[in-house]
Amino acid sequence: MPNDTDINSYFKDRKDASNQLIEALPIALFTQNETVVIGVSEGGVFFADQIAKKIHAQMDILLTEPILAPNNPELAIAMISETEEVVMHKALIDSFGINEDYVYSEAQRKYEEEVLAYVYRYRKGKDLVSLKGKYVVLADECIETGLTMMVALKSVIAREAKNIYIATPILDRTVYQNLLTVCDGVFCPHKIQNYISIEYYYKNFESMTFEEIEEIVIRQMNTEYDDEKKQIMDKSIRIED
Repeated sequence: MPNDTDINSYFKDRKDASNQLIEALPIALFTQNETVVIGVSEGGVFFADQIAKKIHAQMDILLTEPILAPNNPELAIAMISETEEVVMHKALIDSFGINEDYVYSEAQRKYEEEVLAYVYRYRKGKDLVSLKGKYVVLADECIETGLTMMVALKSVIAREAKNIYIATPILDRTVYQNLLTVCDGVFCPHKIQNYISIEYYYKNFESMTFEEIEEIVIRQMNTEYDDEKKQIMDKSIRIED
């Protein structure tokens, strides 16, 4: 196994990363329970899709958007999700003296102008798949600060998920310890002490295009529609019998 300084040797590409991640998952736990896999970012959609195929589960994407610091457009200080849940990075907000009213105001603007647009863009306006009483696996391509994953956790809790697990091929070790306290399990083959940036840990890393993400989401929606149609037909046949 590579050490923290042996960069660019953890994964060959996304497929290799997903294979390593799947090896770390308790497959039987998810196949024996009704499970939904949620990609919590555009990059996370690929991993959610691969996991869903492996465990024969439903898959969807949870749309989120960062709220950036007013004095630093590169720094995310909070996140808002399509369920209108907001999570703040309190340490950053306090250290920069940012008013929480600014955060909530900006979160509402981001929700109306960007998050809803993404919902229509990727899911054609359709609501997130039902999570009530189900096992949920939140998948992402990496976890650096944990902001995105925390707002995802808050969102699926609000949707009454029964058990919530996190799956990612690589994450910061401190964030890993924090996440363990707020969910039912975190599965990750590589926990990094001094996390740098995702591209450092891949030999070949390219951002996914909108078309690639859209294809995965639409295919999953069509599969879900076909399954529902089959269930209706089966029920109709039983009634006729």
